Amino acid sequence: MSRALRGPAAVVTGIGLLTPLGRGVDRVLGALLAGRSGLVRPPADHPVAGWLTEAGIAPPVAGTEVLPATETRCVDRFVLMALAAADDALAEAKLMVGQNADPHRVAVVLGTGGGGLETYEAQALRREQRGRPAVSPYLLPGMLSNMAAARIAIKYGIRGYSSAPVTACAAGAQAVAEALRLIRADEADVVVCGGTDSSLHPTVAAAFTNSRALASGWGDPGEASRPFDRRRNGFVLGEGAGVLVVERAEHAAARGAAGYAELLGWGASTDAHHPTMPRPDGAGAADAVRAALRSAGLAAADIDYVNAHGTGTRLGDRAEAAALRAVFGADGPAVSSTKGATGHLLGAAGAVEAAISVLALAGGVLPPTANLDEPDPECELDHVRTAARRGPVRAVLSNSFAFGGHNLSLVFGPPPTPVAKHPVGEPS
Repeated sequence: MSRALRGPAAVVTGIGLLTPLGRGVDRVLGALLAGRSGLVRPPADHPVAGWLTEAGIAPPVAGTEVLPATETRCVDRFVLMALAAADDALAEAKLMVGQNADPHRVAVVLGTGGGGLETYEAQALRREQRGRPAVSPYLLPGMLSNMAAARIAIKYGIRGYSSAPVTACAAGAQAVAEALRLIRADEADVVVCGGTDSSLHPTVAAAFTNSRALASGWGDPGEASRPFDRRRNGFVLGEGAGVLVVERAEHAAARGAAGYAELLGWGASTDAHHPTMPRPDGAGAADAVRAALRSAGLAAADIDYVNAHGTGTRLGDRAEAAALRAVFGADGPAVSSTKGATGHLLGAAGAVEAAISVLALAGGVLPPTANLDEPDPECELDHVRTAARRGPVRAVLSNSFAFGGHNLSLVFGPPPTPVAKHPVGEPS
């Protein structure tokens, strides 16, 4: 499929990451390539201490770091993390709204799974204990799911389209897909997109624990997240934010901006099967992958790497492996799940993993799946394990699947901009 048929090219010119592996492109990529884990036992002063034995805790973000002091009242952590990641992404892209980008032609799409659950719960407890006067008047602008997108738009004077997908663990990836739709429809020149989630508080931890979805029985927190491994027994709950600046290639070239990769296509599908469990045969996931390839104008053989959703659950990993084999055959591309090192970042996962996929493409190095000591025979794939794998990468696929049966796949290829970015990662 020609680019003319696909529409205008969309290039990733900036990335901001706040994850359990640290903050920033070099730190996160360096940790992944060195095989370091970001999973820890929550310290005694953390809200989930005693509720979780392992968690993926992102670096702290003070309200005054990302907002004026007068605007920090009752702002949920999911918003603060999104602002920090957006600050980094826009700075790296050297994008200045109102100077080298028309505010009305810049959009912001920031997804989340749960929004400000921690803030809501804290204020509900205040109401129960002390009555109506104790509830903050800033509750709603502090915790509504659209507030990450709204705060970014307010801070940077973004006047174009704004949206907040809430498709659970596919939300971040859906936001990135929305960026491509907006650029191809000529509704934006630049889209600030991604995902953010902060769910490390007791009620969410209790719910996931009681549903038996979380990994358990591991003495070392760094060993608990084991995508595709025979001994996996659940995922590790994490938090974070990932923001990408996706820009019309001509717009980026005109201002001399370098690109990491081109966002070539996306595909979506719905399992229509169960509120929490995927179709065992992976048919819904395979539909999304095939749709992404069609959107990108690529054949299955053109994909050299897949960043899998791979959470470390029995059913989910097997369904995704089945989907990948159905699309790519027995000799498919290299596959890894970076959740082995980060845990599951819920609504932020799709954006963070899309960014990691972009970095793998741009740097020509594939991150390994942590803790994949003994691959499950039912998850047979070309797993990248024990160490990073280097070599030319033509195109990459990033998968995100969610409760409710939402499936989203993204495809990236080399950037069409004259200048390309080549991340190397912070030395270990």
